[in-house]
Amino acid sequence: MKITDVRAIQPIGKDSPSDWRTTLGQILVAIDTDAGLTGYGVGGGGLSGIHVVKTVLRDLLIGRNPEKIPQLWNEMYQATLAFGRKGIAVMAISGVDLALWDLSGKSQKLPIVSLMGGNPGEKIPTYHTVWDFQDLSSVAEHAGFKLHLGKVAAPDQQEIMISAIEQARSLIGTGRLLMVDAWMKWNVDSTIAISKEIATFNIEWIEEPLSPDDLSGYETLKEESAVPIAGGEHEFTAAAFRPLIQQKLHSVLQPDVCWCGGLTELIKIYKMATAAELRVCPHRGAEIWALHAIAALDPNPLAETGRPWMTWVEGQPSIENGMIELSDQPGFGLTFDEHKLKLIH
Repeated sequence: MKITDVRAIQPIGKDSPSDWRTTLGQILVAIDTDAGLTGYGVGGGGLSGIHVVKTVLRDLLIGRNPEKIPQLWNEMYQATLAFGRKGIAVMAISGVDLALWDLSGKSQKLPIVSLMGGNPGEKIPTYHTVWDFQDLSSVAEHAGFKLHLGKVAAPDQQEIMISAIEQARSLIGTGRLLMVDAWMKWNVDSTIAISKEIATFNIEWIEEPLSPDDLSGYETLKEESAVPIAGGEHEFTAAAFRPLIQQKLHSVLQPDVCWCGGLTELIKIYKMATAAELRVCPHRGAEIWALHAIAALDPNPLAETGRPWMTWVEGQPSIENGMIELSDQPGFGLTFDEHKLKLIH
């Protein structure tokens, strides 16, 4: 089997937000082969990511065997090294890598989870992200909830945040998980102070309180935060996760498989984290792209709900009573009608 074409487009779904999550957050990559199979993957980078696919990655892949995924990943990384390593170039590679994995599953007539040694059909608990504690009253089916405080994260809003977290715990009761997302807007002092105030509410983790570049700050939080720290959503490649894991700067690692380099890199991150006895909880894990890895590799599976505006992804399993499970369809088990997709130009 050989690759005959590599294509990338940017679909837009219903109610897609008018910010970077739409313009840069997702692209659809399709890889065609001479065997009549097409593999699909979702990456990122918007029109810039598409440019990387069309001008660099496509030329590298045409005529190649798509089943040599690790070799192709390394070659794509080297081809973008001068302008890549992180960000848009790796987000583009992510989509290509996932499409290669989809092809591998389809060619072997197996779901991706089976290629990694797992089984389809196992039920995985989910947690839901909300932007206002009042939204918790209508989503009680999930195993847990993450309160996103990115809109009220200024230093003079600490009391507002603490009050919101307290009310969130009151609304969901004591039997469900509760997490807090600071979206890189806190600092070391405010994180320590808030963690001490909210520890009594049994918080599973504080997510990304600092910039991903502030490793020394995370080193301090590792020792002084009263609540475990999570992060990695905005980090790229297993190489960049290595110091986070070796120094145990995060208790919970949250790679986004559509951004961090694809399934090839997510598997490496899982292996390193497992050896270090750290937890992995992929960003948007209930989306099909990471769900296969969670089902196959995670001893304590928990999947975050995905992007509701990704309505153009057909075949994504639904969440029933707070649980989600994979089908036994080959590859990722998705279908795309490319002719009906509404595109961003």
